[in-house]
Amino acid sequence: MACQQSRYHSFSSASRLQPQPSGVTIDESFLIENKSTQKRKLLQKRRTLHQREKIRALEPLKAKLVTVNEDCNERILAMRAEEKHEISLLKKEKMNLLKLIDKKNEEKISLQSEVAKLRKNLAEEYLHYLSERDARKILIADLNELRYQREDMSLAQSPGIWGEDPVKLTLALKMTRQDLTRTQMELNTMKANFGDVVPRRDFEMQEKTNKDLQEQLDTLRASYEEVHKEHEILMQLHMSTLKERDQFFSELQEIQRTSTPRPDWTKCEDVVAGGPERWQMLAEGKNSDQLVDVLLEEIGSGLLREKEFFPGLGYGEAIPAFLRFEGLVENKKPSKKDVVDLLKDAWKERLAEEQKETFPDFFFNFLERRFGPSDAMAWAYTIFENIKIFHSNEVMSQFYAVLMGKRSENVYVTQKETVAQLLKEMTNADSQNEGLLTMEQFNTVLKSTFPLKTEEQIQELMEAGGWHPSSSNADLLNYRSLFMEDEEGQSEPFVQKLWEQYMDEKDEYLQQLKQELGTELYEEVTLPKLRGALMTIDPSLDKQTVNTYMSQAFQLPVSELPEDSDEKEEGVVEILQTALERLQVIDIRRVGPREPEPAN
Repeated sequence: MACQQSRYHSFSSASRLQPQPSGVTIDESFLIENKSTQKRKLLQKRRTLHQREKIRALEPLKAKLVTVNEDCNERILAMRAEEKHEISLLKKEKMNLLKLIDKKNEEKISLQSEVAKLRKNLAEEYLHYLSERDARKILIADLNELRYQREDMSLAQSPGIWGEDPVKLTLALKMTRQDLTRTQMELNTMKANFGDVVPRRDFEMQEKTNKDLQEQLDTLRASYEEVHKEHEILMQLHMSTLKERDQFFSELQEIQRTSTPRPDWTKCEDVVAGGPERWQMLAEGKNSDQLVDVLLEEIGSGLLREKEFFPGLGYGEAIPAFLRFEGLVENKKPSKKDVVDLLKDAWKERLAEEQKETFPDFFFNFLERRFGPSDAMAWAYTIFENIKIFHSNEVMSQFYAVLMGKRSENVYVTQKETVAQLLKEMTNADSQNEGLLTMEQFNTVLKSTFPLKTEEQIQELMEAGGWHPSSSNADLLNYRSLFMEDEEGQSEPFVQKLWEQYMDEKDEYLQQLKQELGTELYEEVTLPKLRGALMTIDPSLDKQTVNTYMSQAFQLPVSELPEDSDEKEEGVVEILQTALERLQVIDIRRVGPREPEPAN
């Protein structure tokens, strides 16, 4: 306060010396400022006192909380001690119960052994009583027989009936005659009244016979109705067959009038190199269409041998990369076997390749590595012209299809893996490692390796492997010979039949897909509709395989395919025929059986 007064006096003296502005004086401003400072200090003191009062008021509550906490801890400790005591009691009770159970089990075992012993004794007593009963019955029968013998002997020793009174006998005879007359009258009456009556036994027998005949009649009537319906159906079929026969006959006459006659293939024997023997070997088991291919191959191979150079096809975009060249290219004139061996080597190197490049690029690079950059183009033209001509050769035709993009190389790889797997299964079944299997083992291996094939397809494979109707299950088959190849790469009929069935199954699979879509070939199909149809005809397909098929059909990378139930799916469309042709290129096959349609 003294300081404040000194400051007040200094300010007042200063105010008296300095000129005063208009309005509030310096003393008044000092007082206002001092007053506001004092108010702030008072408010701060009040807040401090208020907080201290609150702290003092909460001190008992803090002590109470400490007390409550201690009480709770004591209760918890007491409860834990009580629980430990109860747990120990329960453990003792459990041990007692386990001992009691063991004791009861022992009693049960002893009782069971006693029951078994009693049952054994009871069975022995029962057999004893049975033997006693039988002996008693025999004894009673013997006693009865002795008694009857004694009675017979006593009757034999009594006086005869001839010693009786004649009057008594006359009276008995008269009464007997009267009874005989009465009985005769009753018999005549019965015959008159019941002469037409059938005995019950005969009636029941006749009734049963009549019932059986009636059932046979009903069966024959039903059979007759069924045969009558079948006859009507056969008559309708007969009439339709007659109409078809007349139609085919008229078509035959029209064909005979307008068409050229079937060619006489024996004329080719003198033209083809090798004479009749080679032509018969080439034409064996082939139809006219296949014979035309054979003849074209012979003609093409002859022309190919005469060529010294091939004209280059240029550098157009439509020309494959391995054939882009201007000028003349030398014809290397390899043999058919050389071409096949070269293609096999190319496949081996392709399968061993880690960094996959496009197949045409790989093919040309392979030729460069094999023959050098200078001769690579000549060999590319030479091999291309050869594989383009020889359609009947498996190695050449498959390589040509993959090279020109008409078939995915996965088709070739998968087929080779299938054949190798089948050979492995047969080798595993050959426990003696003699290269021989019984026909029954052959059938079992085929069914286990191809579970989705029908019985008819399995039968075709067995026939291609050498089975015939007169074969028995014990007949032996040299299964290794089924997988041999000749020098030109031609497989045995068994492997060829596997390839034919694979192509037929693929065509059937795509045909089922088209039927499920219910769309014409020239109409558009959306991605979700095609995906749904695939899952319907083959429910066992996984998502990755379906996406691979969709990527091929719509020519989109798998990463860019829209997800299920995405709005963008409806925007992905393609002509159905184009989509099916693209799917025909890749290895598409059935994964699992189609779910059977629900019965009506």
